[in-house]
Amino acid sequence: MFRDDPPALELRGLTKRYDDGTLALENFDLKIPAGAFFGLLGPNGAGKTTLISAVCNLLRITDGEVLVFGEPHDTLKARSWVGLAEQDINLDRFLTVKETLAYHGGYFGMTDPDSRADELIEAFGLQAKRDVRAPKLSGGQRRRLLLARALMHNPRLVILDEPTAGVDFELRMDLWRYIRQLHAEGTTILLTTHYLEEAEELCEEIALIRDGHLIARNSAEGLREHFGVTKLTDVYVKAMAS
Repeated sequence: MFRDDPPALELRGLTKRYDDGTLALENFDLKIPAGAFFGLLGPNGAGKTTLISAVCNLLRITDGEVLVFGEPHDTLKARSWVGLAEQDINLDRFLTVKETLAYHGGYFGMTDPDSRADELIEAFGLQAKRDVRAPKLSGGQRRRLLLARALMHNPRLVILDEPTAGVDFELRMDLWRYIRQLHAEGTTILLTTHYLEEAEELCEEIALIRDGHLIARNSAEGLREHFGVTKLTDVYVKAMAS
């Protein structure tokens, strides 16, 4: 990436207050460089899901600005640059694996989604399930399909929300391998996870969020040094208790 490239994601004064009065994010600033592998850690209710939903145009923000590679997040161009693999497995129960991917590609205007779908089906080891509907897939296969769907339109920024939640060790290692390869090819990745060892293993930089505010940001090593501890687990405990 070039020094003058705009950030992959820039949040300026992002604020979201829900109708019930809950303030999920308050004047939140964050800048993620293009090509980064960035982790976002925090407890449930910290604002991570709200942040992701705002970036992906899944909710209306109260105030502030969201830019994706320098473009307003709600433009067609910016939306085409973002791929989201959600924590919840929200697959259409009536579509097969191949249809799920092709439909997603069509939504983003791909003229020939079938070849890309075939490529991802092979990459994620779903060849034997290509004509199987989502309810017939195992939990691990559904998780693979979610990630494949997020990558279908070749996004520049991929957001992974708890991508390995509830999967076994072998599948976790497989997903780590593919995510690493994706990053090596230049894709910017934003990862949320409750597995601290996952963030430490994968992410170049980690931000800690609590009560809608950014409370720390650094590499895993930098965070350990800043908080005077030897484990990222201890960093997390100290940060969330302060």
